[in-house]
Amino acid sequence: MEYRQLGASGLFVPVLSFGTATFGGQGDFFKAWGNTQVEEATRLVDLCLDAGVNLFDTADVYSTGASEEILGKAIAGKRDKVLISTKATFTFGEAPNNQGSSRLHLLKQCESSLKRLNTDHIDIYHMHGFDGNTPVEETLRTLDDLVQSGKVRYIACSNFSGWHLMKSLAISEKYGWNRYIAHQVYYSLVNREYEWELMPLGINQNVGAFVWSPLAGGRLGGKYGRNKPKPTEGRVVEGGSPVPQAVVSEETFYNITDALEEIAEETGKSVAQVSLNWLLHRPTVSSIIIGARNEEQLKQNLEAVGWNLTIDQIKKLDAASDVPTIYPYWHQRQNLTLNPLPKFY
Repeated sequence: MEYRQLGASGLFVPVLSFGTATFGGQGDFFKAWGNTQVEEATRLVDLCLDAGVNLFDTADVYSTGASEEILGKAIAGKRDKVLISTKATFTFGEAPNNQGSSRLHLLKQCESSLKRLNTDHIDIYHMHGFDGNTPVEETLRTLDDLVQSGKVRYIACSNFSGWHLMKSLAISEKYGWNRYIAHQVYYSLVNREYEWELMPLGINQNVGAFVWSPLAGGRLGGKYGRNKPKPTEGRVVEGGSPVPQAVVSEETFYNITDALEEIAEETGKSVAQVSLNWLLHRPTVSSIIIGARNEEQLKQNLEAVGWNLTIDQIKKLDAASDVPTIYPYWHQRQNLTLNPLPKFY
């Protein structure tokens, strides 16, 4: 397993990390992801550790806390061997203060996550989304207090826009508070908007990327293709995909799967493994969050590392997945001497 330094920190993380949204299976949305309980979760954790995957990602809202509870039991006796990433911000309960990144909500959710995980600290604490109602200063001061208290080691964000992240970094610098060292983002061959602004920001400010849904909500798992019948079961069909259908152009999607199938045949790897390996070559990517409903899926995903696509294969995938940008990015790309693209090759 390869390990990469995470942003502007001294922490090293594996290039593959394990997402536990499949743990618990509570509610229609997460039930479509999976229904892993403690016994199987423990086996999956052990398989990950054997492969060098020591980072486990969860969130308070995953199955209304059940994912954290199951993960806490699955890592019992192994806490010193693992890194735990969890999140807060999204709605957890009915009262008006049971959402957001206010001091009240974050302190409550952090304490609850620690209890569910059965641990005294969280290694990486993410803001699951940006809270436009709470002053950024309130959020960051609270997070800094959590780090100072020892309950949180590092802070990160997720699903921020460019100005959300840049404003947060500027305020942390202004007051000397702990800053976001990572940004958990959606990024895949199907949707490469992350490259337009968030990737250049990550390069400039040294913010590492955790990639969620690297297989586009299951669409790049190998079941879908131009000449394949559409699946009648699975997470996408059951409404459990976190990536809306509307953001995926059908023709572009099939161009991508055509290229993936060709390269999979060339390399002797699966479509999913090629899709994951492509992400490992992208600037700022520190770790890809893989999920699995069962041991076989996990073993397959773990084989995405230990080998590399060629530059020509990467360029073929880039060409197949290229789409027009929106303003102001198409305007900026008219003069690449002023606005150079990230160095992909």
